[in-house]
Amino acid sequence: MSTAEWSVVRYDGSEPTRTGNAPGQPLHRIQEVRLQQGMSLRTASRHLGLDVRTIRAQEQSTSDLRLSDLYRWQAALEVPVQELLVENDEPLSRPVMERARMVRLMKTAAALLEDAPNINARRMAENLIEQLLEIMPELKEVGPWHSVGQRRTLDEVGRIASNPISVECGDYGDDD
Repeated sequence: MSTAEWSVVRYDGSEPTRTGNAPGQPLHRIQEVRLQQGMSLRTASRHLGLDVRTIRAQEQSTSDLRLSDLYRWQAALEVPVQELLVENDEPLSRPVMERARMVRLMKTAAALLEDAPNINARRMAENLIEQLLEIMPELKEVGPWHSVGQRRTLDEVGRIASNPISVECGDYGDDD
């Protein structure tokens, strides 16, 4: 069962008393689920339409999120809301763990396909991807793992060069 923080206001005019989660106690496990599913901060930022700094702040287990934010995370991570809530330090449910494993497996298969050194390795990677899609069709949109220090292709460099950023420097003060 999930726990929630709530307040009771007394009619005698005294301050509200708080009952429920103690300060600093985890409220959710968004970061754990995101990492289990192999979703990067950048991808989460894109799905939620928020900057990475806000994403980092929201996924801190002690951050008190609005329900609307919690539901946005639920949609981005494609898990039931109850899986995002902390329930007495219970591990993630079996379906969520299995989905996270399948996503990681699909990322690995896609990376193998992308970097296949020969036709035989390519065929094996394609077969593996087909088999994974038979088990879980929603994995179709999962891409390969991002490689650290990945170089841009010539097409990407060309697109960047064709849309230069113009920076205007103004005169910020005269000595007159």
